[in-house]
Amino acid sequence: QGSMLLIPIGLAGVVLFSSAATRPPRASPKCAAEAMPTVYAPGTRASYAGNLAGFLVDLHDAKATFNFCGGMMFQLALSDKLHSHLSAVSSRGASDAQQPVLHDAGKRRMQQLAGYDKTGAADNARVFHGREVRQVHSAAGGMGMVLQLSLAGEEEDAEGWTKKELSGYDGWGHDSSRKWNLAREADAFRAKWGAQAVTLQHRFYLHVDAQDNLWLSAEDGCEGYLAAAPPARPKVFGLF
Repeated sequence: QGSMLLIPIGLAGVVLFSSAATRPPRASPKCAAEAMPTVYAPGTRASYAGNLAGFLVDLHDAKATFNFCGGMMFQLALSDKLHSHLSAVSSRGASDAQQPVLHDAGKRRMQQLAGYDKTGAADNARVFHGREVRQVHSAAGGMGMVLQLSLAGEEEDAEGWTKKELSGYDGWGHDSSRKWNLAREADAFRAKWGAQAVTLQHRFYLHVDAQDNLWLSAEDGCEGYLAAAPPARPKVFGLF
């Protein structure tokens, strides 16, 4: 799929992928814990005792990945402003009113959230501003793909949505009908990801499934679960 990733195809992937991500594989908890880095190990999120802000900061720092559409690995990246905001929330503890909300397994679509409306609004807790960013050669996961979350609201985030991304947002629609690469106009975006990056803005929220896996879901229904990227295939004489 390497050549296909050069085309703005959206979180849903090419035609061969379904719009909803494949369920996480079930594995022996002992084997999974031994094989995975700490952030992916069963029980790690629970050890934060409700301090989801701290967990998200640590996921960013670890360059953790989410598995979208049965194998599209996206690195989670927080903007500097959102990283600082969540770090401050984390320092105030799990009871802080600005802690991110982890929705239950019944909230499989953003449209199921209380008070949902087709706008570009985000509050940095229930709903986040974000982007899929492709052709980032340094991205963890080995596929050149990043999911960037940024700070929404009155405090300006140089890495956040541009005025055009805000005014023209229609993330409930299909990617093929949307306007891509609006973020390229921002100096901060080009400085971080490069002028070659392909991007589209989305609103995101967090939820769990029946097995308590953590999912990051976009407004259009595409979603991915927290998962380590599979090991890269060894090259044979540089041919593969």
